[in-house]
Amino acid sequence: MKPKFIISGGGTGGHIYPAVAIANELKTRFPDAEFLFVGAADRMEMEKVPQAGYKITGLWISGLQRSLSLQNLAFPLKLITSLWKSLKIIQKFKPHLAIGTGGFASGPLLRVAAFRGIPCLIQEQNSHAGITNKWLSGKVQKICVAYEGMAKFFPAEKIKLTGNPVRQDLLNVSSKRAEALAFFNLEEDKKTVLVLGGSLGARKINELMEKSLPFFKKQQLEVIWQCGKHYETTYKNKGSETVQIHTFLNRMDLAYAAADFIISRAGALSVSELCLVGKPVIFIPSPNVAEDHQTKNAMAIATKNAALVIKESELESEFQQEFSALIASEKKQKLLSENIKKLAKPNATKDIVAEIEKLLAPTLTKM
Repeated sequence: MKPKFIISGGGTGGHIYPAVAIANELKTRFPDAEFLFVGAADRMEMEKVPQAGYKITGLWISGLQRSLSLQNLAFPLKLITSLWKSLKIIQKFKPHLAIGTGGFASGPLLRVAAFRGIPCLIQEQNSHAGITNKWLSGKVQKICVAYEGMAKFFPAEKIKLTGNPVRQDLLNVSSKRAEALAFFNLEEDKKTVLVLGGSLGARKINELMEKSLPFFKKQQLEVIWQCGKHYETTYKNKGSETVQIHTFLNRMDLAYAAADFIISRAGALSVSELCLVGKPVIFIPSPNVAEDHQTKNAMAIATKNAALVIKESELESEFQQEFSALIASEKKQKLLSENIKKLAKPNATKDIVAEIEKLLAPTLTKM
């Protein structure tokens, strides 16, 4: 009998990518396994999961809005409908184990799976637990987390510190330096700053970069600036000999390898990747996310003297001063690099799947 895994996580890449990474690792350990993903019907997982080679079905579900809205009035109906559809999906697919990586759809699916007696594992990417995972935590068997101190959100006996799944091509970026300089056509004797605002882009970071171009030129820095899909037309003509502007960066491994300094948002997966890469980082967290979790992610690193953090509201007054001090101090650069690298968890995906195997073991003996 083949093991059957049902996996739910979505809404953003931060939930989808870990779900796919876990599925890929499970496939290497159980080549004959069957997989079914469950997502929110109108979200990006409905496109991204099939691109990764997996079947997905959608639920009519969305989150509660923080402000009063008509969407909130529909939430109870959506939840009841999704719980009912989840029951039908589970009755038909008959999974041996359910995995949730956060996002709206994982709530009803794993709640029903747990009710049906199916072993369940959830993975929390952030240092501040999401509402769905908090709702599920009492019903699941195991909770894999990326940060210490998560017992304030979850039952301590269920927690396993594993880290977040990361792209395997980032494990040896230091060996790709020469290839990266050639790929981006950079000068070897100049320092490079890599600017990341996410795939869609970050308005405040982009505005900061535009204002800072004379500063970068004065510091003799080369710039790889990923402006994002929403800002392509606004910034595509701002480049120069020393400033490259990209909507997307398809070779993130080479972008990281080329960088001497990195300016980034503080989404959970970005933080995990940057720990692995081990370069001096300035985090500019987005304040416009649930529970301000990006600030909490960034501060969890900064309190270990492993990165710098500047709030969006303080960019005008702090950025050039903080960055100038970092450029001037090789000692500080070395310290930040060494400390952030200590926080890396390169085996996160394997460790999560090891926990899944433990939960699956009683079922496997019966197969």
